[in-house]
Amino acid sequence: MTEKSELPMAMRAAYLALHRQSDARFAKYGVTADQFVLLATLSRGNAITQRELASRMSSDASTVRAMLVLLEKQGLVKRESHPSDSRARTVELTASGRRKFNQLWKAGESIRAKIFTSLEPNEIETLVRLLNRVTESLTSEPLTTSVSSDRPTLEHET
Repeated sequence: MTEKSELPMAMRAAYLALHRQSDARFAKYGVTADQFVLLATLSRGNAITQRELASRMSSDASTVRAMLVLLEKQGLVKRESHPSDSRARTVELTASGRRKFNQLWKAGESIRAKIFTSLEPNEIETLVRLLNRVTESLTSEPLTTSVSSDRPTLEHET
């Protein structure tokens, strides 16, 4: 196999390894890895709309909404009507949510340490830059699929 054909699988394997480790570490706190990402995204600032939250998380709105419903029931986030757009809702961490995020951040330290020690300092910066570039290239055009007998085909492949 060539490096080009191995890259997508290597990226997937790295993501899944991180996701599994995070899920295992956060389970005792009653939070999934995806919910941690949501809390981490909200921890970076003030209230934002659910749509903006989904965008910042690179997730879809329905998945984010489902997580918000669960986290709101746990008292970790607060959702309110947007002050100037009646169709939108804003979301922010509660004080309890901020405490939970801080617990989770500490719990995930060993995972981050493993990642950082597996790379040289200059490689970390390069990897982040390259992953951001891949993300941008993959999200620069809308997804359009058509069903075939073998697999979905993206519009630009036809």
